[in-house]
Amino acid sequence: MPVFLLGDELCFPDPALAEPDGLLAVGGDLSSERLICAYAQGIFPWYGTNTPILWWSPDPRPLIEPGQVHVSRSLRRACNRGDFEITFDTDFEAVIGGCAKTPRPLGDGTWLVWDMVEAYCRLHDEGLAHSVEAWRGGRLVGGLYGVALGRAFFGESMFYREPNASKVAFVELCRVLYAWGFEFIDCQQVTPHMQALGAVSTPRSEFRTRLRSALEHPTLKGSWTEAAPQAVACLS
Repeated sequence: MPVFLLGDELCFPDPALAEPDGLLAVGGDLSSERLICAYAQGIFPWYGTNTPILWWSPDPRPLIEPGQVHVSRSLRRACNRGDFEITFDTDFEAVIGGCAKTPRPLGDGTWLVWDMVEAYCRLHDEGLAHSVEAWRGGRLVGGLYGVALGRAFFGESMFYREPNASKVAFVELCRVLYAWGFEFIDCQQVTPHMQALGAVSTPRSEFRTRLRSALEHPTLKGSWTEAAPQAVACLS
């Protein structure tokens, strides 16, 4: 199948036309409008410093339902011990900076080029991209970030500087999203790490059906700094 070249028009080809590895289109830009259009169709950007913007829609798609996250005994102990202080949207730039230094599963080196960092920071300023931070002793030791639309959360990347830091942050995110009625977390790519946390490989057609359902609900825009801890407290 051909890889489509995007122009100035704000649209994407049908994700079902993607290459077997998930590559769908090349080009376009990283404006907030285009990113929102892409995520609403189950498409995301991923490219390196020496390539044009590449847009992907893998099949199958790994999804985690917030209420079905797998928590191992060791991870549960780390959560119960309170090893880390978990916050939301407290330092998005530091989190995405930590993620930018973490290798992407399907390639060598870092995967977050500067243009992508800037684009997701804009989405954060617009209340659509969110971070979860794990702190110990006032030092950021792990975290993750992603994009929320409707009742779907698109997990972008995570990093850690201490064992279990990002996993505890992820478990706390699942608790919050469960309290808010989110339908799934899109992990984008199948990895052993995500499978261990409960990711289920879902055919792209089924994923897109579920995505349409999730997008029928309003998007919870704005900072989650205060709202997320309140949601966790309601579950405790």
